[in-house]
Amino acid sequence: MSVLTALARVRAAHTGRAEPLATVRHYHLSPRPFVLIPLRLAGEAAAPLAVMFGTDRDEPTVLIVPQPRDRVLRLRFIEALAGQILPHVASYLDAAENITDKSGEVIGRRCLDAAQLWVPNTGGVDFLRLLGRSVRYHRVDGPNPIPAEVPLLGRWLTWFAERAERPGSAVLLPMTSVLAMHWATGQSALEDANLASLLGWIAPPPGMSGAQAAALAEDPLLSPPAGPATDPGFDNEELAPLVNAYDNAIEDIDGTAKTVAAQRLELALRGQLEPTWQLMWRGIELLSALPEAANVPTRWQRDRGSFTYFADTIDDGVAQARRDAAVSAVRRLLDREAAAEAFQAQRAYDDPRVMAEHRLSGTAFRGTVTECDPNRCDTSGRRALLRPMLEVKSDDPFIPTPGETLHSTERPNQKAKVLDFDSGTLTLELSGGMGNGRTAKPGSIPEVGDSIGFTRFPLNNSSGKLALPEPEETPWTHGGPPPEFDPDHAEEQW
Repeated sequence: MSVLTALARVRAAHTGRAEPLATVRHYHLSPRPFVLIPLRLAGEAAAPLAVMFGTDRDEPTVLIVPQPRDRVLRLRFIEALAGQILPHVASYLDAAENITDKSGEVIGRRCLDAAQLWVPNTGGVDFLRLLGRSVRYHRVDGPNPIPAEVPLLGRWLTWFAERAERPGSAVLLPMTSVLAMHWATGQSALEDANLASLLGWIAPPPGMSGAQAAALAEDPLLSPPAGPATDPGFDNEELAPLVNAYDNAIEDIDGTAKTVAAQRLELALRGQLEPTWQLMWRGIELLSALPEAANVPTRWQRDRGSFTYFADTIDDGVAQARRDAAVSAVRRLLDREAAAEAFQAQRAYDDPRVMAEHRLSGTAFRGTVTECDPNRCDTSGRRALLRPMLEVKSDDPFIPTPGETLHSTERPNQKAKVLDFDSGTLTLELSGGMGNGRTAKPGSIPEVGDSIGFTRFPLNNSSGKLALPEPEETPWTHGGPPPEFDPDHAEEQW
């Protein structure tokens, strides 16, 4: 936790209301978000109990499994869920744009938009990952075949869950994590994982403080858990008797007893899901009120590209391994590390509140230009190069090293080399972002009196990628080449 975040938490505890940590929204928000609230059976990792979902706040859909231990009923539940999610995903696949190279040749396509799923918390992401993993390799032919939509949904849920692990991705978002990135409450980070408590601090009811609203959220009768785990009291007092009633219902000719038992169970589960459903849409309202950060479209474009590629290759049977091989694991790790660095830098460049934390930690500074030589040139090489010199006065706790390179926050393509530092005054030599001539483009050089900022990290890191061998060339020290994928023996071991 940074110093400013800790200060914001103290202030929130003092004022009784959450303090903003951001001035802009750092995640893409779909105009048609697909909200999904899953519940699972206690003691079972991937046994679905119920789910409430939809894109319309006023018309949610509820699916239940009246006996979650019954494998047939679970598969029917997943088939029904696939009948709702897959058409939503498919609705984004037709409208696409062409991707061209520098010469203008079309090299691929990218969907104009992509599906976005919202779940209450990180537990919902983990549950969808396990649910997808449990059915993605089920057979659609041979003995006991299942509908093709079931493994197809499993593969899509696996993709959503894996994409959610990439920092900055917005295709599968846990509401508690996104809200906690934008607001600081007067409670602990562990308590922020409770959606009702978190929203109680951010938007408490009239006449109540955040602490009072959060205290109400601790009552499972008023604020049932947001899933996927259910309240133990509900499990013992309501759920277990209703499931037993379904098991013991007489199998009459028209199935009336079973139907009535299932309807009673659905009514009870709706009561557990509806409060969270309203909280999810309240969270979306709060986030939509924030302006979108400048670099959000860039990250969403990458999400759209990955979405399109997976949709175009899903019929090719590309394996989604239970465990990565050595080379693919390193590639995944490097990609996530690069994404984390880029996300952190983009948030800072987009948001002065985030940049303030970097200024306080000494990785960025802001100051006022006191002197400027815009026509200074470096004549040490074969030809003279325009290298303007600035003197910047700053009160930030920033101690540079002479010779190090800094990056401008106002002009991302412009760099500054530190020539000297003395008592809060930095002497900088500018390069880049000024044009190719001996005279700089208008506005590309700060003037005396301007307030400017520099960081130790660039907005876009263009460092080269690590050279890795092909998977079939994996050395024996790392397990050798991975075995070839065999769809006939692809069942997961649990």
